Amino acid sequence: MISGKILRDAIISGANNINNQRSRVDELNVFPVPDGDTGTNMGMTVGASVRELEALDDSCTVGEASKTAASAMLRGARGNSGVILSLLFRGMAKKLRETEAANGRDLALALREGVDTAYKAVMKPAEGTILTVSRVAAQHAVELCQAEPTLTAEQVLAAILEQGHTALEETVHQNPVLEKAGVVDAGGFGFITIFEGMLDALRGIHKERAVAAEPTKSTADFAAINDEDITFTYCTEFIASRKDKARNVARLRSILNEIGDSLVVVEDDDIVKVHVHTDQPNKALEEGLKFGPLLTVKIENMREQHTAKVIEGTADAPKERVIVPAEKKFGFVAVAAGEGLKTLFTDLGADVVVQGGQTMNPSTDDILHAVDAVPAEIVFVLPNNKNIIMAAEQAQKLADRQVVVLPTRTVPMGITALLNFDPSVNAETNTINMMAAADKVSTGLITYAARDSEYDGKRIRKGEIMALENGKIVSTSTDITKATYRLARNMCKKDSSFVTIISGCDVSDEDAEKVTEIVKAKCPNHVEVSHIRGGQPVYYYMISVE
Repeated sequence: MISGKILRDAIISGANNINNQRSRVDELNVFPVPDGDTGTNMGMTVGASVRELEALDDSCTVGEASKTAASAMLRGARGNSGVILSLLFRGMAKKLRETEAANGRDLALALREGVDTAYKAVMKPAEGTILTVSRVAAQHAVELCQAEPTLTAEQVLAAILEQGHTALEETVHQNPVLEKAGVVDAGGFGFITIFEGMLDALRGIHKERAVAAEPTKSTADFAAINDEDITFTYCTEFIASRKDKARNVARLRSILNEIGDSLVVVEDDDIVKVHVHTDQPNKALEEGLKFGPLLTVKIENMREQHTAKVIEGTADAPKERVIVPAEKKFGFVAVAAGEGLKTLFTDLGADVVVQGGQTMNPSTDDILHAVDAVPAEIVFVLPNNKNIIMAAEQAQKLADRQVVVLPTRTVPMGITALLNFDPSVNAETNTINMMAAADKVSTGLITYAARDSEYDGKRIRKGEIMALENGKIVSTSTDITKATYRLARNMCKKDSSFVTIISGCDVSDEDAEKVTEIVKAKCPNHVEVSHIRGGQPVYYYMISVE
């Protein structure tokens, strides 16, 4: 039998093991676009539970340990692989919730419950993924326990890993893309890595988080600062739209100064921006809402941040939820990376823009906090990346208000969806109309190959410029400008009306304008071509064709 303490330590060991090897998992991402982050997402997801598990008393039960881990992972889940991992542990926690100490059979049945939970959440589960590996491993463990009911937890975990390794090797042949690349599934490998760390802990070998290399720049000694030195708990920042032009900003300063310190209030004709340290962030937000809708909101618990900094290697501390009361019918949360895109989505009506979607996917908790900050009865969420949709759907279940997740897979789809919102119709009609418009958008991407690869018979070299149309690599080049205008020209059809060139952070304004002019010259006269400075990482250009 294993106690709650043993399970607690095992999960921590598993989290440390994958975080020590996250780059190995990332490298298994076959697609050469430089946002292959399965290992990072899974590591951050399971890592989100470490701090809360470490706070559990040694007398905790298996049910308490599993519930604590599952709850933290759900909030911290990032990317599809992270969400699926959190669902596996959520199902396990459900099965173990009344368990004080667990035997091998308990663990086998719990993992099977976890697999069932994950499969129910995935619309079209594909073979050759983390789902396959976990399902085959769980089923094998259950069958072994049926034949030998006295198997120990250690024996069951060993059996799970033995069969899991076999299933992992099979993923090469279950997915054509993996077979071409000759690699196993990254998510399946991550699952195995976590459970290897857990088994090691049961055998008395606890995986520790590897110490990162010494930074070249000097860093602050957070341990030298006492928690008591922090006067106010919450660092609160927001931007409010100045709908009420007559409202007195000086009065706002006075109120905020009474409830906090480190106060900065900046205003212009259209917005009021506030930074304040306070124990009453709700009061600060209420005062901001008197000016108009909140455009951005960020609230961080500085005491928790301080503790997380002192405890090196732990996941970010959980944020305090601050739920803004509804003041309107509809609101919007969009996910985008880059200041230009953030401004664009805000201008189009998004209440909160969550940074991410390229090199770092936001967690379920990030999206939930964004929803909380929207003063609306119904909140539409635009993930704008296929790997964020599942995290958004998990946030939907945790929210205190109606949340509609529009499955936008690209930034151009999200932009078009917002442009087609009609405040005069209900949520259901808007959902249909917005997605119908978004699905008609073609998205082109210009980026570089992060690794050598082979795709559709094409040999791709690391560093080459790649052109992608609707997620598929269509050509490679050594010249960014040529790759961009050729892609735009090929995407432009007879019935196309609009082409939008969105330039990234690594593109100069001069180069972007040059590309835009070339695209104008190459496209038919009836097509309107425009340029937006998106500032996004990873992608030199995004191209939207409608």
